[in-house]
Amino acid sequence: MLNPERYTLKRAKALRSRMTDAEVILWSRLRGNRFRPFRFRRQHPIGPFIVDFACVMHRLVVEVDGGTHGTDEELAYDRRREQYLCTRGWQVLRIRNEDVYKRLDNVLDSIARAMPPPRPSAGPPP
Repeated sequence: MLNPERYTLKRAKALRSRMTDAEVILWSRLRGNRFRPFRFRRQHPIGPFIVDFACVMHRLVVEVDGGTHGTDEELAYDRRREQYLCTRGWQVLRIRNEDVYKRLDNVLDSIARAMPPPRPSAGPPP
């Protein structure tokens, strides 16, 4: 039997090839230079969980929620998962599939607002 960490890594790799349409669309925008110098990872393991997207440098998780996040049981699982991530210093931003499809610019703006402001340039030397 695989140890839990190896299993999670193996599962994350498999999930990268089975991303939802909304995740593929968002990933196509996150992987570019829009959020430079911050880089996002897709299907990134954090403890026993695999998050949709993570900016490790800023400890920001972006979760894309579709139709599988509607029942009481699923919502309770999401809350437990989010609590786990938050207690470990991660900020979780939830985005609905519908918003990715219909309001992608708004989604990207929300992600940008969750990122820290850029550091001021030191300017030219004296």
